[in-house]
Amino acid sequence: MIIHNVYFWLKKDLTAEQRATFEQELQLLARIPYLAGASIGKPAPTEQRPVTDHSFDYTSSLQFRTMADHEHYQAGCEFHRRFVETCKPMFDRVLVYDNTPLA
Repeated sequence: MIIHNVYFWLKKDLTAEQRATFEQELQLLARIPYLAGASIGKPAPTEQRPVTDHSFDYTSSLQFRTMADHEHYQAGCEFHRRFVETCKPMFDRVLVYDNTPLA
């Protein structure tokens, strides 16, 4: 399994409508049929600690059963292509953390 975690920092001057579009497009990614699981969210209102980063605006965590599924998502998935084309102009920064479970 590959877990694809993405953190987004949106541009500060986005309109409410642009933010709504970003959120809708992000939610569409969670509906990709071949995913093993997905979670879309915003920073949780947890306690501020030195190791906690609440600076991002949105996050997605997509679980792929195989590396081939992940590679298809990156190179050929129409859902991902649509998201990038629609939403890339809306964010200033994006960080990706891909991982595999230990057990």
